[in-house]
Amino acid sequence: MDIRILTAEERPAWEPLWQGYLTFYKTSVPAETTALTWARFHDPAEPMSAYGAFIDGKLAGIVHLILHRSTWTAGPYCYLQDLFTADWARRRGVARALIEWSYDEATRAGASRVYWLTHESNTEAQALYDKVAARSGFIQYRKMLPA
Repeated sequence: MDIRILTAEERPAWEPLWQGYLTFYKTSVPAETTALTWARFHDPAEPMSAYGAFIDGKLAGIVHLILHRSTWTAGPYCYLQDLFTADWARRRGVARALIEWSYDEATRAGASRVYWLTHESNTEAQALYDKVAARSGFIQYRKMLPA
């Protein structure tokens, strides 16, 4: 398995996994938002990045990371916003490898923490997450605002 940053030319390989991720969570985003997100991944001024795990040259999984400041540390935190594995690549260690790789990438960036959210119903993923990280005990609250 090879894990690396996705290049701008790899959008056709990335987008089906992105759409699969959105479908899994029963949501969607406008095409313009997907295009903007992809552009942000490749803008050096943006703190967002997209990485892929490749098996035999085929994109097997994706992870999106966002570095941001914290009021609690001098260095950044790393938010693992999205993680998804293609159906054909499930149970092959792709998600674990992407998480572990995210730890290394965050360390290289000077981050002191990698964190993420998952839905309470995503028990299959939680079985992995419980092996590679600690639950924080925090509960997320959300208020949706008009665009």
